[in-house]
Amino acid sequence: MVPTSRPAQLFVLTFFVLLVGSSTWAQQPLEPDQLPLSSAPSAQGRSAHVPPRLIGPNGAATLAPGAASATTTTTSTSIDTVLTFSGSYLVGPSTARKKFFFTMVGHGPGFAGTTTLNAPIIPVSLDLRNADGSPRFVNGHRLFYDVTPFIAQLLASPMFQNAHYSSSGRLTQFADAVQRAEFHSAASAWHTVLKPLVKTKRVMKLAAGSYKFALKKDGTCCAYVLVDSGTFNDELFPSSASDRTSIAGQALHAGDIRTRDVTTFFFPNTFLTNPDSSFVFIGFHSFFSLPGTAQNGNREQRFVMNFSSWVTPFVFFGDAFQDVTAVSYELVELINDPFVDNITPWWKAPNGNCQNLLEPGDVLEDLPNATFPVKTSGKTFHPQNEALLQWFEFQKPSHAIAGAYSYPDERLLMSLSRVEPPGCQ
Repeated sequence: MVPTSRPAQLFVLTFFVLLVGSSTWAQQPLEPDQLPLSSAPSAQGRSAHVPPRLIGPNGAATLAPGAASATTTTTSTSIDTVLTFSGSYLVGPSTARKKFFFTMVGHGPGFAGTTTLNAPIIPVSLDLRNADGSPRFVNGHRLFYDVTPFIAQLLASPMFQNAHYSSSGRLTQFADAVQRAEFHSAASAWHTVLKPLVKTKRVMKLAAGSYKFALKKDGTCCAYVLVDSGTFNDELFPSSASDRTSIAGQALHAGDIRTRDVTTFFFPNTFLTNPDSSFVFIGFHSFFSLPGTAQNGNREQRFVMNFSSWVTPFVFFGDAFQDVTAVSYELVELINDPFVDNITPWWKAPNGNCQNLLEPGDVLEDLPNATFPVKTSGKTFHPQNEALLQWFEFQKPSHAIAGAYSYPDERLLMSLSRVEPPGCQ
């Protein structure tokens, strides 16, 4: 967790964070690491950032430098990665204006056509093991949390299905609708859509001591699982170019993900904790990179991705976060800030978040009506409302749809932050 008084730009990987009450850990006559389903706490959002994984020419993984060191955004002309476009804006008084740059996913708004990006979905189940690595059973039931039941629901959601939005003259996907809202003068034919591709299911094995769990009402695994974030990241990200044991390493060497993709690692009610278990993360977006090869002109290979959890309402968070809230949050942020280095002036959101990155979900998490109901496939889903580019540009009046600073709820964010000093001090 990054306290709001600490400079958030010191980190690169963006997390969706939820504060958990200490009552979660009350002693119960259960397994030592088992949580009673009835004690699910209320939660509220916060944001934090840590570095992604860069694998250098020597094959070893390192952490990327903090975003504060960036003066301009990285563009895809110098790296082998997802299609991006770049822009800039000026902030400050006329006598001391400062230019800020951004990179976003897709063709720019001057492109009069639809850009379709492959969006692999890597479904990941959890295999909760004993400390010695052997399969674990509780009350005769194996602790294996299968992601399969949630895949079809994700595919049916507005992240990949079309719905009506005021920003588009045709039915479209949620992330495209948000992007069209902030570039509202773009041609009506301009769209950026994601083509979901469900890939081979993977299994993350976790040893006892790195997780806590709650069982379903029928005693089977699981209602939700809390996983140590450090362990989770080590199991998710490749440790070297030849790594075939991590989840991303397996998918990479199987050809399931490519540099041009927008990849989602999708988990069932899997929430990450910091070392003292005082915060819980339900999604992040980032990238990992590999050295270039002669075949790609020796350009760095950068794989943009997000980890997102399905959220079943009332198993942990009540109904404030449910179904695709985390997926929508992270995919929109990935599209708006794919390399998590879109530096902005320092801002302070209505929810208290303070940072200087173009992270649309961080501005609105935890506000009343932070999610927006969207019906697709005969079901109502709850994607996250997003702050628009014009809010980060300190643009007044806003040139976004209807003069708004947020979308789809155009009235959720009604005013600008002041330009804050570093760290909002």
